Amino acid sequence: MNGAMVNGEAAQKPAAATRNFSVYSEVQSSRLDHQLPLPSVLKGAFELVNGPASSAAGNPEEIAKLFPKLYGQPSVLLVPSDKPALRSDQSLKIGVVLSGGQAPGGHNVIAGLFDYVQNNTKDSTFFGFKGGPAGIMKCKYVELTKEFVYPYRNQGGFDMICSGRDKIETPEQFKQAEETALKLGLDGLVVIGGDDSNTNACLLAEHFRAKNIRTQVLGCPKTIDGDLKCKEVPTSFGFDTACKIYAEMIGNVMVDARSTGKYYHFVRLMGRAASHITLECALQTHPNITIIGEEVAMKKQTLKNVTDYITDIICKRAEYGYNYGVILIPEGLIDFIPEVQQLIAELNEILAHDVVDEGGLWKQKLQPQSCILFEFLPQSMQEQLMLERDPHGNVQVAKIETEKMLISMVETELEKRKEQGTYAGHFKGQSHFFGYEGRCGLPTNFDSTYCYALGYAAGVLLHAGKTGLIASVGNLAAPAEEWTVGGTALTHLMDVERRKGKFKPVIKKAMVELDGAPFKKFASVREEWALKNKYNSPGPIQFHGPTADVSNYTLLLELGAIA
Repeated sequence: MNGAMVNGEAAQKPAAATRNFSVYSEVQSSRLDHQLPLPSVLKGAFELVNGPASSAAGNPEEIAKLFPKLYGQPSVLLVPSDKPALRSDQSLKIGVVLSGGQAPGGHNVIAGLFDYVQNNTKDSTFFGFKGGPAGIMKCKYVELTKEFVYPYRNQGGFDMICSGRDKIETPEQFKQAEETALKLGLDGLVVIGGDDSNTNACLLAEHFRAKNIRTQVLGCPKTIDGDLKCKEVPTSFGFDTACKIYAEMIGNVMVDARSTGKYYHFVRLMGRAASHITLECALQTHPNITIIGEEVAMKKQTLKNVTDYITDIICKRAEYGYNYGVILIPEGLIDFIPEVQQLIAELNEILAHDVVDEGGLWKQKLQPQSCILFEFLPQSMQEQLMLERDPHGNVQVAKIETEKMLISMVETELEKRKEQGTYAGHFKGQSHFFGYEGRCGLPTNFDSTYCYALGYAAGVLLHAGKTGLIASVGNLAAPAEEWTVGGTALTHLMDVERRKGKFKPVIKKAMVELDGAPFKKFASVREEWALKNKYNSPGPIQFHGPTADVSNYTLLLELGAIA
């Protein structure tokens, strides 16, 4: 670890910059030297084969205008060859950055990239930019060595170099990134992040190519939310681990519910923009009620519709003598309800231009239906909707306790039904939010291996001089040796949004597909789960044994590996 370099100078306190693995738990220690299988194509000689010219996920004309240097470039696939396609005597200077929220496996992407560069190039240098994209702009980095990387192998977290949510988007920021690339003589930069981060990676690749700067820029698909994926990129890393962590906790709660026989556990799960985590956890644990945001939006359900749906099942279960249960709710539920979206839009406008008076006169600026809905909400929910907006002007959904709101609304509806004589049960609601607990766990065998392969793939692509691609590893339902490896054009994943009068590129989020295999499987069994206690408690993540290498239901169903 004394070989670590910070900003080109020996670190005075290297121990503070790296983990002390002498204090690891036995499980952590056992993971350090866990050997990871590589796809067989990476073990021998290979060549890179170009696919057809790529298009875009939407509005190809606008994407072509925004990325004139990159648009249309082909994706690539590695195929076995008789002789090596890349020179082993080449010396590279590579940078890597973690961007956005943490996801289990990020350290293994860096380890895979590091190992490829060390094993396949000569005397190369590897820089880790500290604190996310801000580290690139401020040229804050640490030189990564074998000793520095070792304590993070197969470990959770992003603390090897830490992450950040800054974006490189203004002319000044692009200039700063350019200066860093030139100062360090970077041949390549790998951005490990979600949809926004990979959009930023593509913009940076376009900028460098337009300026004739030799630095190639690649992305790696990261997000526990599972909403960064397409046919060529089957899943984002971290989703498998996070869902299994949440599923363990949900399973524990289910046993508690059955043991006491008197609590309804309302569990809110991470995932603002999509309900993939909630759906996967439902498939793993079989709760009594699961709300999928995309279905709510498609059916244009109101908040009362959702409340009535939950209440109806609670009443029916009471007839069977069950006054307990488990209910899963996606974090972004309120964003899927059209009437709530309208209310939030109006509140955003009011909060942006007016001072909210204590007398409530500001409510007169709401549309009549929005005003009725606002008054219908519990007081705590009203206060949360009025909280300070995020830097993009959005409601901070993670701070809105949707599970507590639904408990309050269900209680009110059940009281009405008691008075009407249609409900004779007993209801006690318990609220939970499972979020950050899943972001930094020890990665599963799947995420460990997948991330290592992604890092290796990124190394190959940089070595081959590729830019503007996202590392992609496919055929994931097969054993790791049979996985495919390549790179997908980032512009192929993009659409545009109109913001402030201009078209802005965005990687299109992958939502839960209601005609997709995972949702269809769930829909076929949810009525049975509602009234019969089919609870499944998966237990903690396993690293050895019959289930250790099994990936998540969502991926296996989407790939047709299970029915």
